[in-house]
Amino acid sequence: MKSRLSSQEEKLIQIILDLKQEITALSDFIAKNPELGYQEFKASNKLKKILAKNNFKIEENLAGIETAFRASYNFRPKINKAKTGLKIAFLCEYDALPEIGHGCGHNMIAAMSTGAGIALSKLKIEIGEIQVIGCPAEETGGAKVQLSQAGIFSDLDAVMLLHPADQNQVFATTLAIKAIQFNFHGKTAHAAAAPEKGVNALSAVIQLFNGLNALREHLRDDARLHGIISNGGEAANIVPDEAEAKFYFRARDKKYLMEIVEKAQNIAQGAALMTGCTLDYQEYENSNDNLKPNRLLADIFKEKMIAIGIKDIKGPEDHSGSSDMGNVSHIAPAIHPYIKLGDFTGHTRELRDATLSSQGHQVLIKGVQSLALTALALFNNPESAAAVRHEFEKQNSKA
Repeated sequence: MKSRLSSQEEKLIQIILDLKQEITALSDFIAKNPELGYQEFKASNKLKKILAKNNFKIEENLAGIETAFRASYNFRPKINKAKTGLKIAFLCEYDALPEIGHGCGHNMIAAMSTGAGIALSKLKIEIGEIQVIGCPAEETGGAKVQLSQAGIFSDLDAVMLLHPADQNQVFATTLAIKAIQFNFHGKTAHAAAAPEKGVNALSAVIQLFNGLNALREHLRDDARLHGIISNGGEAANIVPDEAEAKFYFRARDKKYLMEIVEKAQNIAQGAALMTGCTLDYQEYENSNDNLKPNRLLADIFKEKMIAIGIKDIKGPEDHSGSSDMGNVSHIAPAIHPYIKLGDFTGHTRELRDATLSSQGHQVLIKGVQSLALTALALFNNPESAAAVRHEFEKQNSKA
């Protein structure tokens, strides 16, 4: 059953319907021009051009990242020009996956956030600011980490990003993650003629895997560790003097994650000692914090989803993936809800193709409406915005 919409909300929905062709064309353009993380020049330029055309102020090269940007639209206060009002941001993602393209639906994410920002700018809101922030490279650790460190999200009252998925869901957590690369250094030798003269770096990597597999038995249920051998040598008759393994380590909170990483580093040191190798390790992607969604903000979002006819909204859940949106949620009140696109999982060609379908376009517009209506609810109800802020501060005080 739909909730009743106000005349202003009805007007906002109509504005979005009037923008449908432009929003769907934007999503399709990004889908048909997939670019990997930090190389999303076509996507970011297209987004900036559309936002500038709609009177948003554009800041390029945000935090020194070429494909990151911030587009701002200020509603001028009618009475007291010293007041700034709420600042609400919609985040864009637009990097693609290797080989698959936009199998995670980032083209839709970018178009939904951009469409919501533009639609809201057409309303006569007394005071406040809308930001549409372009965030590259979510698939490889994420620019939101660097943007967070640069203070881009620090003064925001609410931050939203809506993700296409196989279900509707407004409240879900994600795991904190660290990406560690282990490099072992040994000594080459002829593997048959003089094996005693070699120091096998690949053997150290194998012992690392054995040690980490033994560690799994003694980890909490929320912990995850998984990796690959990214370099195991050049030829079977040469003792490898260089070998490399890359791992993701995940946990529900940062403190426990760091305990796991410390144990893994000790295991790696042991593997080096066992084989006579030397070792170095470093992070090879940005680390992501655990996502702490704002429950009150999620509740408002759910209410607006229901108001536009979206049903079957799944309850709260702890997800086992990771996202750089987690870093944002430690700085400002944030949500990372999901909207159902079809009965298939992410990172697939099926999801990619669905974003270009008529069904995908319908979901896209519903997503724009959900985001825009949620922001409008905050602009129109300072008490709700204050309650969202209070919950965020209370949640952080327990961290």
